[in-house]
Amino acid sequence: MTSSSETVALAAVDLGASSGRVMVGRAGPGTLTLSEAHRFPNRPVRVGGTLHWDILSLYAGVLDGLRAAGPVASVGIDSWAVDYGLLDAEGRLLANPVHYRDARTEGVPEKVWATLPPAELYAATGLQYAPFNTLYQLVAAGDQLASASGLLLIPDLISYWLTGQQGTELTNASTTQLIDPRTGDWAHSLADRVGVDLSLFAPLRRPGDAAGLLLPSVLEETGLTGPVPVTAVGSHDTASAVAAVPARGERFAYICTGTWSLAGLELDAPVLTEESRQANFTNELGLDGTVRYLRNIMGLWLLQECLRDWGTEGTEGLQDLLRGAAAVPPLRSVVDAGDEAFLAPGRMPERIADACRRTGQPVPGTPAEITRCILDSLALAHRRAIEDAQRLADRAVDVVHVVGGGARNELLCQLTADACGLPVIAGPAEAAALGNVLVQARAHGLVGDRAGMRELVADTQPLRRYEPRGDQAAWRSAADRLAKS
Repeated sequence: MTSSSETVALAAVDLGASSGRVMVGRAGPGTLTLSEAHRFPNRPVRVGGTLHWDILSLYAGVLDGLRAAGPVASVGIDSWAVDYGLLDAEGRLLANPVHYRDARTEGVPEKVWATLPPAELYAATGLQYAPFNTLYQLVAAGDQLASASGLLLIPDLISYWLTGQQGTELTNASTTQLIDPRTGDWAHSLADRVGVDLSLFAPLRRPGDAAGLLLPSVLEETGLTGPVPVTAVGSHDTASAVAAVPARGERFAYICTGTWSLAGLELDAPVLTEESRQANFTNELGLDGTVRYLRNIMGLWLLQECLRDWGTEGTEGLQDLLRGAAAVPPLRSVVDAGDEAFLAPGRMPERIADACRRTGQPVPGTPAEITRCILDSLALAHRRAIEDAQRLADRAVDVVHVVGGGARNELLCQLTADACGLPVIAGPAEAAALGNVLVQARAHGLVGDRAGMRELVADTQPLRRYEPRGDQAAWRSAADRLAKS
């Protein structure tokens, strides 16, 4: 335990779907800073028709990042959810983890539902339907599981390689569709019914738990001087991001924006009603036993894929595109930003145009028009999610917090405020890394409770407020148009 008067360096390993980074945070009473030690690409690889994560390249990036970070008092790891690596009896990785955007789960949910109907599955786990949920991936893996002796989710796999200690962090485990959100433990009877062997998973950990010490070989590789503990954080990056929402009070909604938009509320208990299932809301676990009640929306993936197609992935090209999009008339064309049709990579501008054509709307042709269609559609999806969450959870909100990379997108933030009819507070952009740092800091006695953590973020990080403009009639009309299409 560190003295509460100290400010120390803490390393946050934050792995995203398109890049990874190691950030160095300094936290203490009245202090919270964050700097980037190392950023590295995350490039999936297709081999033999299967899309894989290049996990060894990611691990090398983590080691490079820890070397660049210099002396730190602790390390925490967060990443995207649902994906995993299989281990043999000696703890060796059997194969590169499969990417959640791979097609191997096509048709698998229907097979699972034949044994366990969707309503029963939701009542037991509270998890929204997504074709890539870990449960469906495990069923799709079939015989591969027979040769495995262990299974680690992505951040737990990185932690294992750093420490030699295996564990399964709970916030990420809650995305597997194998956790009971009421108990915070495995849903054993459900797993038995679908033939998933829960003994493959390492023991559960919770944010703030000790996860081991960096191995001597890792210390040598990174130049760090031990002992250096690894602290379990909210290892699902959304759990870490929600922990860093700079809310004052409880009447807030959040949108964690990046490749995905995760829009919803923080609750004390799950909402497991049939109406909630029909609305496709999920109940994932967060810090201190809270529930992240949210809906997955396709997010800025739509724009990222268009930029890749147009060859304008740089920051300067994006800013020019956003200026052009701001000049396009609003709400001419909108698409369903939660549609599975947009899940796979490739040909995104063409697919968006096709969706507009099928629904009888004006077809966006220029990059600026397609970008405006995407951002209007995301704002509309944010509106629907936040309205539905309030109704289903019987919880009113006064403000929407936008955190993550999308907080830098001024047009998206303003459109979200306009669509929701609520003020939007944007920032911090690096919410997942800050939440990662804050959980480590709390475990080391440097900061206080969850409310104190959020107050520290609000007091130390740059934030921007967007007030809603205009009336809601145009947004209601667009929502009705989309619902009828």
